[in-house]
Formats: sequence, C-alpha cells, structure tokens
Amino acid sequence: MNHNSPDTAPLSPLPHTGTDRFREALRQVRGEAMITGLAALSLHGFASAPPPGLIDRVDVLVARTRRLRSTGRIRVLRTAELPQPAEIDALAVAPVPRALADAVAALSDAGVVRRLLTEAVSGGHCEPGAVVRELSRARLLTRPHVVDAVDALLAEGRAVAEQRLYEMVREFGLPDPLWNVDLRLPGGPHLGGLDAYWPDQAVAVELDTRAPRQDDDALWSEYTRKREHLERLGITVVHLTPRKLREAMDQQATVVRTALMAASDRQPAAYVVVLPR
Repeated sequence: MNHNSPDTAPLSPLPHTGTDRFREALRQVRGEAMITGLAALSLHGFASAPPPGLIDRVDVLVARTRRLRSTGRIRVLRTAELPQPAEIDALAVAPVPRALADAVAALSDAGVVRRLLTEAVSGGHCEPGAVVRELSRARLLTRPHVVDAVDALLAEGRAVAEQRLYEMVREFGLPDPLWNVDLRLPGGPHLGGLDAYWPDQAVAVELDTRAPRQDDDALWSEYTRKREHLERLGITVVHLTPRKLREAMDQQATVVRTALMAASDRQPAAYVVVLPR
C-alpha cells in the first residue's frame, strides 16, 4: 500500500528534450506551480539564457506549504506568495523579475549575471526597478557580483529611457529641446541636471530612473528639492518614468505638449544659464 501523498511522492526522471522537460516537471509537481529560473528566462526568449534543450535542471516555484522534494533534475523553490504567471507554450512561467532573482540566486558567474540583468532591460522585458525589488526581496544585493550587475542594469535602463524620450519628441512632433543640460543661476549656484529643456517655454523634463535601494528616500528628497527650486524660478518640471514612456508614450507626449502650450499664460521665468551636461 502506498502511503505517499502527491506532495511527498518521489519525482520521476524527466524527458530529454526542450519544453517537454518543463511540461513534465509541472505535471509531476501538480497543483499551482510555475517554471522559474533559467528555464523561465529561456522561455521568455532571453538570448543570454541557454535554450530549453540545454537546460538540465528545471526550477519549479510552488507555495511554501507544499512538501515536495527536489530531485537531480527538478529543483523545487518555495515562496510565501506566488506571482501571477505568464503563459508561454501552454506553460505557467514566472514573470521575468522573479525568474531572474531565482536564476541569479544559483549563479556565481559575474558575466552571466550581468548579461541576464542587462538583457532584461535592453530586451524590453521589464523595468530596472522591478528587477531590483526582486533581488532585494531575495537578499541578493549583498553579493558583490550582483551589485556590479545591478549597476550595469541601471545604466542600461537609463540609456533605454533616454532613447524612448528622444523617440517621443520625434514621433509626436514636439519642438526640439536642449538635451542633457545643467542649469545655473548667473554667477550663482548649480540648479541641477535635466534630460531635456525648452528654454523659450521654460519647460524641463526629468527622467526618474531611480531603483529601490536603501538611500531611496534621500534621493527622492533631492529630486523634490530640485523640482521645487526650479518651479519657484518659474520653470515647469515634467517628471517622466521609464515605465510611463514604455506603456503610454502618447499620454506623456500630451503632458509635455500641454506644459509647452501653457508657457504663454505664465509669468516669465527667471533667467538661467544653460550648460551642456
């Protein structure tokens, strides 16, 4: 008589080919579960992840209450709260930020970690902040090679956001601004750097490319102080996030256009010196 429950029964060997292995892993685990880690990134189309047929071990994410045991070919990862999965090839697959965190937790190769994280942004899979939140939740930001990779991720995220800002100005017929400038009062203090500035209308755009980190509150206070100072001088500051530019570029173009059109109704701004950044 077999007293094993589905959650405690040994897991069987997996097939040898591609997504069949992933499908069989989910079938054996039963219940609510999803593919995560490198296997999930492969399914999401990451060029820097091995193709499905070359992934020997399949990571499967399940609820913490499940009593499944890992085997040589299936690694069971437990979580207090399962994320909403994506469906790829009829498979439940962890979203990219969670799959990245689960993959990075098992990787020690700094180059591989860096390539995976930067591709998440350059490939348009997700925003940097979502990745950093998952890495922080998994307590991976204390590992030096992960911290280095996060720095590369944030740099890539800013480059992508700047490219989207250029695209927005071009595609929606906005007047050309001065790009990447510093503002100063004549003979006075530095007022801060801006991603785009229309001097005739005294309208500025600043990209918020912060990522969740321990100094986030201090950085936000710095953003706020700069914005308030510029607005006291009569300069309108439009704050854009990479996510808004990606998901609703037309709406952000309307916000900027409205600010430019409203310039004639405002009091003239104080004179400022504009320098290249």
